[in-house]
Amino acid sequence: MTLDTHIAKPVQTVKVEFWAATAIFVSSLFSLFIEYSPNEYEFMQAGVLYNYYEHFFWPQLVRYTCIYLAFLLLNFKVVPRLMRKEAVWWHTLLLVLTFVGVGLLTGITDTYYKGHQLFIYYSAEAFWTDIFQGSFQNTLWLLLVFGFYTFIKYVAHYLLENATAIQSRYHLVTQELITVAIVWLVTVFIMVVFNIGDNETALWAIISLNAIVLYFGSFRYLIPAARKAKRQFLAYQARVLLIQVLAFVPVSLLLMVAVHSEDAAFEISFFNSLFQFLVTGPITWLIFKRQLAGKEEMFVLKKELGNSTANLDFLRSQINPHFLFNALNTLYGTALQENSERTAQGIQMLGDMMRFMLHENHQQKILLSREIEYMRNYIDLQLLRTSASPNISIETKIEDVVGDKYIAPMLLIPFIENAFKHGISLQHRSWIRITLHMDQDKLYFDVYNSKQNKSEQDPEKDKSGIGLKNVKQRLEHLYAGKQELIIRDTPEEFFVHLTLQL
Repeated sequence: MTLDTHIAKPVQTVKVEFWAATAIFVSSLFSLFIEYSPNEYEFMQAGVLYNYYEHFFWPQLVRYTCIYLAFLLLNFKVVPRLMRKEAVWWHTLLLVLTFVGVGLLTGITDTYYKGHQLFIYYSAEAFWTDIFQGSFQNTLWLLLVFGFYTFIKYVAHYLLENATAIQSRYHLVTQELITVAIVWLVTVFIMVVFNIGDNETALWAIISLNAIVLYFGSFRYLIPAARKAKRQFLAYQARVLLIQVLAFVPVSLLLMVAVHSEDAAFEISFFNSLFQFLVTGPITWLIFKRQLAGKEEMFVLKKELGNSTANLDFLRSQINPHFLFNALNTLYGTALQENSERTAQGIQMLGDMMRFMLHENHQQKILLSREIEYMRNYIDLQLLRTSASPNISIETKIEDVVGDKYIAPMLLIPFIENAFKHGISLQHRSWIRITLHMDQDKLYFDVYNSKQNKSEQDPEKDKSGIGLKNVKQRLEHLYAGKQELIIRDTPEEFFVHLTLQL
């Protein structure tokens, strides 16, 4: 991808830019109410009567508002559309008109703000010419700064779009770092545009930039190195202090270029070092510890979730072959007893059941009506084997479900399979009663069957089976707090009552 394709895309930092610009604009307005009049002394020296509102408050209010609105217009409407080549001539004209409008309005405000200079010119026209020339020069400078800011912003957006690829090559350049750098750039730019003050802008720029570097440097180098010591926090803070001491003089020299005052530069640098040691360092340590604890908790949760999923998949893999072998045994017995017509009917039912297991059994949830259809196929398949015996009574009352009710697949059938497995005998009197009905979102399911003693030759005489054990575990996994299972087991009968909140 080229940079041009990314420039054409809308920037995703609109909210950050808007609220940063608005916050600085509001703070600038607030400063008008608490700041002394910086030009009052000049009016007094020139012998001109000074009025606070006429010569300071209203001119500065109009200037700040004009620059703020021009920034919003250019940054959020004109420039994005020019980048996308939408109505180029119209938006170019709008850019020019904005430049002219800001130049005129700030020029008009300067005639009041710098009104004391009128008397040093030989004519009012010369005063106005000089004022408006300075105003347009200042507006042009602001436009150039805005152009530089726009270039940096779109480059940063390109970096964010490709953060993953860049991070794979340069591990230090993360998406978080790019985002923080953009926020820092926006705030510093707007403070320069609104002419907040050299000292204030330098103080914010140095402290915030130092905090950003210290934060990411701590995560990458300082904290991992300090964690090897016995007193980890003290070892980390010692490293922070050493870095700030070493950076004090270089930062001071850098500040002298911005604030043009040696004393102010050293004061800001000292405050910056103190702030990083007392505020940024401890906060970064706390953030690191919280993230570390969160990662450990997430690892434990993923491990538990993985175990639960694996157990659930294992339970399903155990259940499916169990039903298949029972169904095949039933068909085998039917084929020996009856003609091929009943066998064909049984095979058709088995096919429906196999399709259910292959296509729906591995879904998280299925329609309750499909689960009921599978149950009925299973019961009908068993009736092929037992209908010829007068000693066997099978009663079912399974209501049709209206509406989209969902349930975990193969959740009810193990109870019915267990009833046929342990409750039916072709030689002795036996019975099964099955009921199912819905009341709003609650499912009520009962299976009541006789119990038959296994013969000594039965290979499953001493085996309890895995069906009921598995379904209990699945209920605990999938419907914790939403199910009630009651089982009554006596030597003569077996009763199951399940209440399920769907």
